[in-house]
Amino acid sequence: MKKLINDPRHVVREMLEGIVALHIGLSLSGDHDVVLRSDTPEPALRKVAVISGGGAGHEPAHAGYVGKGMLHAAVSGDVFTSPSVDAVLAAIHAVAGPAGALLVVKNYTGDRLNFGLAAELARASGVPTEIVVVADDVALRQIVPEERRRGIAGTVLIHKIVGALAAAGADLQTIAEAGRIAAAAIGTIGVGLGACTIPAVGTPGFSLGEDEIEVGLGIHGEPGVARQEIMSADAITDRILDAIIADRGYGDGTRVALLVNNLGGTTTMELAVVARRALSRLRERGLVVERAWAGTLLSALEMPGISLSLMKVDDARIALLDQQTDAPAWGGTGIVPKCATILPVSKVAAERQTIASADELGSIVRRAALAAADALEAAEAQLTELDSLAGDGDLGISMKRAADAIRASCAGSTSTDAASVLALLAGALRRAIGGSSGPFYAVGLLRAARILADDSGGELKSWTAAFSAGVAAIAELGGAKRGDRTMLDALLPAADALASAARQELAPPQAWAQAAEAAKAGAEATAGMTPRLGRASYLGDRAFGVPDGGAVAVSIWLRACARGTAAESE
Repeated sequence: MKKLINDPRHVVREMLEGIVALHIGLSLSGDHDVVLRSDTPEPALRKVAVISGGGAGHEPAHAGYVGKGMLHAAVSGDVFTSPSVDAVLAAIHAVAGPAGALLVVKNYTGDRLNFGLAAELARASGVPTEIVVVADDVALRQIVPEERRRGIAGTVLIHKIVGALAAAGADLQTIAEAGRIAAAAIGTIGVGLGACTIPAVGTPGFSLGEDEIEVGLGIHGEPGVARQEIMSADAITDRILDAIIADRGYGDGTRVALLVNNLGGTTTMELAVVARRALSRLRERGLVVERAWAGTLLSALEMPGISLSLMKVDDARIALLDQQTDAPAWGGTGIVPKCATILPVSKVAAERQTIASADELGSIVRRAALAAADALEAAEAQLTELDSLAGDGDLGISMKRAADAIRASCAGSTSTDAASVLALLAGALRRAIGGSSGPFYAVGLLRAARILADDSGGELKSWTAAFSAGVAAIAELGGAKRGDRTMLDALLPAADALASAARQELAPPQAWAQAAEAAKAGAEATAGMTPRLGRASYLGDRAFGVPDGGAVAVSIWLRACARGTAAESE
């Protein structure tokens, strides 16, 4: 277990101390793990107090929702453990007065028992107290009665609804009734891609295969109701939403609020992919998405996965969701456009074939380029693995994009001269490949195209000059040199071999074959070099023993081009 903690026994208290230290307006009880609003007035002046809580490990819930317009206090137990009766009762007495207290409780046995007994003790002491139980876990629809479903991420929406009503001065019964009706209008399902590790336990709660996911899990590290093979993000999103819609009976025209919740270890990128599909799917089903939020709203420690929640809304409920709050974890207005704003493709003029050349080698260059594209696509996994060992792991997909761009450029080009084909390829790769590879290949191809158009020497000599010029352009742009462990360590030996072949007046197929062998040897030699440029340079000697992915990619496509040239001559 690797976690940034000091002692599992003190992690909850230290976490709450950190939350309070970071946010003006929050205070921490000295006797219990209770976060309070600092502006709590004297008891006689207090409106209805809204209190929630549960086990730690769900951050930013519950302390993150303490603030004007939401919770007055949040009670925390140990990780995934209900807070004690005394802690809940202390929170009630700290923030409630004659107007009473509303407790928002997730439907777990421990929470219901401890919050329920605390409520009874509060009533006995003269504090009117009501409870709203949230049981929004639709995944359990075929396993347990509706009243026994778990309370999960939809609880956050109830915090906002009842908190806004309390801030507006509504009485306890009105707030409680509104909270219960809203809770009954929510459905949530979670999907986990892996387990989480409780600090005091030190091992994950369950294990999954590389291609498995848990569907319908809760928020305490427990397995789901079903285990299945992983699907695409869109397929998972559709499955969740369709199940919620069917369970809740949402028909065409139903107005809803959407939560796309990170269970802890999901990237912002993945959340956005899911949110994109969720909005699209809901609209396909005829629902009207009035508000939507995506982010870490109620987590299960570092569990990778998401949950989706839908709540039926009307004008009154939307007004409560829109009411301002300064709770630090609330995700803003949630207002979304009626449809995604995607601008039409601009009518950019095709790149002019301004380079004139007298040769008729365009078709040969295209065939060589297509051979290189096939080779790069076939090597995607190999290049990804190499780049993952000494870089950021994106080289494989970048070269796959290069292959697609080469095919598209060759399919759309009718040039008969090699220089124009190279210039068009430069533009295609510039647009298709992100990171450093795109600019490097583009500048090299452009420089080579210019030399081919202007050089009046013999055929192989012209190609040799063009290849060397392209390599020089890459070196100038990136600032690398031989031995820096970059793509140049394959390109420079290839250029030398091609120049030697030209001096010996070898046939082009033999010359390109020698260049490809030199590139391969140069790429292999990078395994013994210390990187000096690029992301691999941050690893220093740790990259030793692994050949540079960019250099290997050069050797792959150059070998394919050489074979294509040889086949053309036969």
